[in-house]
This record gives sequence, C-alpha cells and structure tokens, in this order.
Amino acid sequence: MRMLSKMKYWIGALMLSALVFTACDDEEGEAPELTIEALTATGTDLTTGEEVTIDLNAATSASDVPPDAVFEITFDREVDAATATASNISISDGDNEVPVTVSASGSVVTVTPDEELIQGTDYTVTVASSLTAADGGIITNGSRTFGTAGRLPVVPPKEESQIAYWKFDGDASDEMGNYEDGTEVAIEYQEDRFGTINSTAYFDGDQSIIEVPNAAGLMTETDDFTVSFWVKTDSEGHVNENGDPTGMFVFGLGAFFGIQYEIFGNYEGSKFAISYTTEDGTNTAEDMWFPSEATDNTNGGWQGWDFARSLSATQMQDIIKDSWYHAVYSYDATSKKGSLYFNGELMKSFDFNLWPEGDLKQTVTGVTYRGEEPEVVDELAFGFVQSRAGTMWDNEPWGGYDISTSQHFKGWLDDFRIIHGAYSAEEVAELYDAERP
Repeated sequence: MRMLSKMKYWIGALMLSALVFTACDDEEGEAPELTIEALTATGTDLTTGEEVTIDLNAATSASDVPPDAVFEITFDREVDAATATASNISISDGDNEVPVTVSASGSVVTVTPDEELIQGTDYTVTVASSLTAADGGIITNGSRTFGTAGRLPVVPPKEESQIAYWKFDGDASDEMGNYEDGTEVAIEYQEDRFGTINSTAYFDGDQSIIEVPNAAGLMTETDDFTVSFWVKTDSEGHVNENGDPTGMFVFGLGAFFGIQYEIFGNYEGSKFAISYTTEDGTNTAEDMWFPSEATDNTNGGWQGWDFARSLSATQMQDIIKDSWYHAVYSYDATSKKGSLYFNGELMKSFDFNLWPEGDLKQTVTGVTYRGEEPEVVDELAFGFVQSRAGTMWDNEPWGGYDISTSQHFKGWLDDFRIIHGAYSAEEVAELYDAERP
C-alpha cells in the first residue's frame, strides 16, 4: 500500500508539472518554428538554352545553378509578408551581396536577383530570423549554399592596364565601359569554345561587322601594347571572285594605319600589321608576318627577326584553320620588341634595335593610330580590315566591304582584350591557361 501511494504521488506530480509548462507556453504565446520545405532556383541552362530548376534544399550543396536564376522558397506555413524583404533575405558570394527583389504569397517567397549572378561562383542564400510566419514563428536553419554554372571570369595579367574587353556574350559591349557599344550588322551570338550558348560572335563572311566608334585611343594612349583574342575560322564556302579560297580580315582599326589581323587564304599563315611612332614623331608601320616555314635572322630571315618557329604548312593549318586558337600580339616599348603567340607559345618576334644602323625604325617609341579621314576612320571593326565609313580599298575585290567576295571574316571571335602594357611569355601562358577549354 505504501508503494502504491508513492507511485500515485509521483504520477500526480508529473501531471501537474506538465500542466504548469503548458500553461507557461500558452501564456508566452510561442509559435512553432518556421521551416523551409523547399528551395529551388529556376533559370536558363547555359548549354541548352532551356529552362531548368535546381533543388537547393538537398543535403549537399547544389551546383550548376543558372546565373539568371529566380529563387523560390516554400515554407511549412504562411509567412508574414511584411517581413519578406530584401533586408531579411540575402544572396552573397562572401564578399559582395547581390541586390534582390523579394515578394511573398502565402507560404511562398520569391527572390529575384536584380542582376545576373557571376558564373562559376559559390553563393549563400540566407533567410534571417526576422522573417517570420504569420503566426509569429521564427525561422531556423535558413541558410543554403550553391554554385553557379559556367566559368569564373578570368582575371588577366596586368588587369589594371586592361583598357577594353569584348566578351561577346550576347552583345558587343566593352566590359570595361571605356568604349561605346559596337554597331552590329548581321551578327549572331552562338555557342563558344566551352559549349555555352550566346557567348561568342559569329561573322558570316559577307556582311557581318561590328564597329566601335572613337577607338583611336586604343593605340594613341600607350607605348606598350597587347591584344589578345580567341578566333575560329569557318572556311567552308569562303571564296573570292574567282571561286578560290580567300583570306580573312579578322579585325582592323583603320587597317595598317592602326592595327589589323589577317589570315591567309591558304591558311598557311597570318599577319598583324601595326602602326608605330618614332622619336621624332614620324609614323610608320611594320608587319608581324608569320607564314609557314618561317625564318629568323640566323637562317635567311630579315635581320630584325630574332625568333621564328618554323611550322610546316600542315602544322600551321592545324592551328589556324577551323579550330579555336588563342592569338596574342605584344609590343614592349622599352626593349623595342614585338612578339606573336599562338596558344600560349611564342611563334615569332622582332627587335627594332636590330634594324640597319641609322634606320628610322631603330627609334620607334611605341604604337600609334595615324589614320586620317576619309581614307580610314577611327572605328575598330570586328569582322573586316576597317569600318564601312573608310574609303580605302573600296573598289578592290579583296578590300571593299560592299563586295561579297572580299576578305570578310567568316567564323567566330571571342574574349577580345586590349591591354596598355607589354606581356611577358609567362603572362601570355598564364592567360592562355586561364581561358583555354
């Protein structure tokens, strides 16, 4: 009997204790925790162009989230819409917070970034505890991590000296903001060397051209100079007035009065033609000529050519015909040396110091633009040797823009950079490794 009485006592005490705690909860009015039931990101797949939805609420961090994604957070019950604000929901890469627009409807909160996320970057979406349920419940575990699809943007060597950068990701804008958007004629944006859609400019070999106005500063505001770009020709059906394969002017700023790059019709070589200025202010031009079987000053080449990689015609074609390759031309005003690189490797170089004694080119101080209207206009032309406004070569079958069989560029152009600085061989290799597929 005594044991039974003790049991009744403890059972009663426990029941009383439960009643006391229940009464305290009711008095405090605490609501259950608010939890995330689903978190998704919906946007455009970079390789297919189709809409995809990625689950961010899984046990592991999500990847390949489209940079243009819109985020939808579904809670276990209705949220207080007044607390669903950009100050309570954030998306951050750890250093920078992405501006967002937030809206709520019932238990669903939609988060729309005001700008595209950066490709190849890790982010965290965080819901602060100040976002509450309609019944006052507070969020717990409101943080999810994810990575965006695509490539992390490349930081080029001498980034501080990069004056212009055309990514050609759907438009002809200079990412640096130093030059006006290019005027486009018959340009398509297609899949790039990584398989990403709308990420490279395609030129049709007939009418396609992009013209950037007031571009003389690319050549006049510096002595040291580097140009870097990725290019792939499309040789099929690209012929001259006789039906024979013809060369291509990939780009030009007033042709040789500034800078031009030309691929030979047999794809056995190419050249840059570049304008320079000298100590007494005289302007001149010099070609960085690189054919197959190239020679230097030790085996029959010009005395100023201090290096030339000798490639067979087939080896040259394997590089520059219908394949993506990285081209860099760099001029170092201090050493008076110009260097050409393909795919991170030195192909040819010259040294103005090695020109004949007394030759004016021994006094070259740097690059320049020396074009004058109406012959040429200071517009950078992608897809041709000069802009349509210039009159030079208008009637030449190979140089007139309005002649369909002229040397228009047919192919793809991407990641075009101008750096007001000279690149070393190591810096060229670094950029190539960072941008290569």
